[in-house]
Amino acid sequence: MRRPGTSVERVERSLETQVSQAVDAWLAWVPRWEPATHHGRTAPCRRCFGSPVLSAAGLGADVPHGVQHGLSTRIKTIVDRSVAEYTALNLPMLQAELDQQAARNRARTYRPGEGLDPEFEGLPMDPDPVPGAPFLFTIAGLAEEADARVPALPPLSEEAKAALRQEVGLADDYANMVGREVCTILLHHRLRIQAAVTEYVEPQIEAMLADLTKSLDAPFDPHDPGDPPRLD
Repeated sequence: MRRPGTSVERVERSLETQVSQAVDAWLAWVPRWEPATHHGRTAPCRRCFGSPVLSAAGLGADVPHGVQHGLSTRIKTIVDRSVAEYTALNLPMLQAELDQQAARNRARTYRPGEGLDPEFEGLPMDPDPVPGAPFLFTIAGLAEEADARVPALPPLSEEAKAALRQEVGLADDYANMVGREVCTILLHHRLRIQAAVTEYVEPQIEAMLADLTKSLDAPFDPHDPGDPPRLD
């Protein structure tokens, strides 16, 4: 049995608090969610597709992606923060590499992916292209141009690369451990997460389906005095 107040227990309590606060923030946002009026993307979201976090939260494939993304991003922030703290304390080479990359990022003149709300973080910056109608410019393209103007980081020796790969592996192992713990904690929040979906999300989806059914059942306006188009 662990002694009360050990560092492991403090980490567990901290994760419980952070997950609870993240779920609270998501629950406060869900009433403001509205279905998107534009067409969906063809490529699945790499952050949400098959996410164990969403499975633990009880947000299945029948829940709109926008609702899923708002929660998965908040939980990812918790895992990322925990890994950053672990890295700063235990992985000096990886921390130095991250510090150099952060300094390089700060030197970019255009950073459109920073400072976004959790509901938009990690999503593609541009809409899907329309065949035959190319964009004059894209946000992602402008960001790439700004990145190209910043000098690249100095190359690493083979020994440094090997040591860095080892520390990256340790960071990944720690991230997986924190992720499993977070998923376990999320199981205790499933009821209130699902209650919010039932109250705020499902009625909007049902209303959309009802409108679609009406439009399919009555393709022509019954009050329009004109004749429907000939089908023969």
